[in-house]
Amino acid sequence: MTTLTRLVLWNIDHTLVDVGRVTREAYADAFRATTGRPLVRLAPTAGRTESEIIFETLAFNDIVTTDDHLPAFMDALARAYAARRRDLLAHGRVLAGAREALDALGREPGTLQSVLTGSIEPVARLKVSELGLANRLDLDTGGYETGVYSKAALLEIARTRANEKYGTRFGESATVFVADSVRDVQAAGIARSPVVAVATGAATQAELRAAGADAVLPTLAETGPLISAIRELTRS
Repeated sequence: MTTLTRLVLWNIDHTLVDVGRVTREAYADAFRATTGRPLVRLAPTAGRTESEIIFETLAFNDIVTTDDHLPAFMDALARAYAARRRDLLAHGRVLAGAREALDALGREPGTLQSVLTGSIEPVARLKVSELGLANRLDLDTGGYETGVYSKAALLEIARTRANEKYGTRFGESATVFVADSVRDVQAAGIARSPVVAVATGAATQAELRAAGADAVLPTLAETGPLISAIRELTRS
């Protein structure tokens, strides 16, 4: 058995997949279930955790929040996505090169792949499973939104889970985050882990470089540059 020496954590939305239509519909359903009112305005979602999106969405729609709103909204959101399981496949898409990138990294010796996402775990699992990516990822070791931790802290949690499951130690420099937003680049910097940024979301390549990304790619359409960047960043 090959010794695991490198951990690659993938952001999901706008890095691997685009499920924007389903996200908007699920949030509308969850908002109504939680507040009894129709959703008028959804907060921006790029690079943010579910709790940030939920609280800002509630504020945008003039809801005075209580301690009960977040857990109730998260539960309703999980149900809304589950009810749209088929829509994820019908209206969502895997971004160009994402499958090939996951497969290529899966052939890299000593490499474990998981996720680091602002989505709550049941929603994250649905997104990658319905779009056929789950078997390429160890989802048990992922970092998911809980309403408590920042993305930087979730990166540390994912690394700890991987260390404990496989009895190894993925150091900071051996853990690479692949993501598409400025906020994700900043989170990796706080966690002292290298980050490969892809300009497949709202941020431009220039913005991702300015935020401190170690490597920036236009897309995942060409696998070679991604593999080369990850090899170089984890060479030590």
